[in-house]
Amino acid sequence: MTADPLNVHVLIEGRVQGVGYRAWCAGEAEARNLSGWVRNRRSGAVEAVFFGPSDTVVDMLDVLWQGPSFARVTTIKDLDPVDPENGVFAIRDTI
Repeated sequence: MTADPLNVHVLIEGRVQGVGYRAWCAGEAEARNLSGWVRNRRSGAVEAVFFGPSDTVVDMLDVLWQGPSFARVTTIKDLDPVDPENGVFAIRDTI
């Protein structure tokens, strides 16, 4: 049985820049075969979109709190959904 697809757009705040968070996030998403993207924000936060089976996306949201060893996530905020890019997970430029 396949879970219904879920599209999530989040803003991750805390110590998440300069600690390898984007690369770690991309690796975790790719390991789960999720589509989407991750990028730094000038505010110091990290923004990400995940698309895939709902149970897998929920698992990804749970693991976002851990991050790489030097990261410290304080808040994960839900943002308005955006159209996912099927099939790939990408690291985007900072905005």
